[in-house]
Amino acid sequence: MKNIMLVCVAGMSTSLLVSKMQKAAQEQNIEADIYAIAEGEVEKVLETKKADVLLLGPQVRYLKGSFEKKFKDMDFPIDVINMADYGMMNGEKVLQQALQLIG
Repeated sequence: MKNIMLVCVAGMSTSLLVSKMQKAAQEQNIEADIYAIAEGEVEKVLETKKADVLLLGPQVRYLKGSFEKKFKDMDFPIDVINMADYGMMNGEKVLQQALQLIG
């Protein structure tokens, strides 16, 4: 099971992307828990939920450095979703990005 956390300003704009990523995962028989949350909820959610990768929406790319410092002990990759893939809501491409980061 792959746990993929998407982070944006309010957790709303990425919810459509989550749906498209879940559909792509189903089509490829990949077991994944893909969820979107608001930037202010990350720490709280990580207390109870595992993340294998944390992807930031382009609008919160500025958080990457501080998140890398804050969560370095949790040992998961953090990256920014490609702006074109985000804009096109390309769930398959963003899923591929997440899986490559997980390794």
